[in-house]
Amino acid sequence: MKSKFQSRAVKAAFGAVFALAFTFPVTAMDTAALKTEAVGVVKAFGGPLKMALQDGMKNGGPIHAIGVCNEKAPAIAAAAMASTGWDVARTSLKLRNPSNEADAWERDVLNQFEARKAAGESPDDIAFGEVVEVNGVKQYRFMKAIGTAEVCLSCHGDKLNPDVAAKLDGLYPTDQARGFSIGDIRGAFTLKKDL
Repeated sequence: MKSKFQSRAVKAAFGAVFALAFTFPVTAMDTAALKTEAVGVVKAFGGPLKMALQDGMKNGGPIHAIGVCNEKAPAIAAAAMASTGWDVARTSLKLRNPSNEADAWERDVLNQFEARKAAGESPDDIAFGEVVEVNGVKQYRFMKAIGTAEVCLSCHGDKLNPDVAAKLDGLYPTDQARGFSIGDIRGAFTLKKDL
């Protein structure tokens, strides 16, 4: 039978090990694994979203695709979050949906993305992740740039069909996500996960 002293000693040792597990710094190997995982999550969200938008364009053109994005994107994000355990969203410096507004960290990263693009980097290759601390909780945050392709210009370009513009105005009265050109950074996928 253990004495009270032995029991307290075991509890204290366990508590110290438990505390170390949560204060031990995240290693470079950990961040590399988290980045790889985050890239997979972007594909789990971005792939189905892209397919839904392409189907929308095929089945009814830009006006139908706008509806798909408005209605299906939140469900696709929710499914990616449920299956991966990551918080998943999109954001931009030029928002279409005000509920996707960037926080300070995301705005800083988006501005870094613009500087990287201006220095010659392709939006397809632009991503960034790091461990941050929020209210005493460590998180891994990751963003991947979303480039503008020719098909995107139907809804995000500077010369929109009047019917497309009217549909966007109806759904997004404060829409700023217009005026893009091919190769611009339209926004980013943004992910986070508590560690």
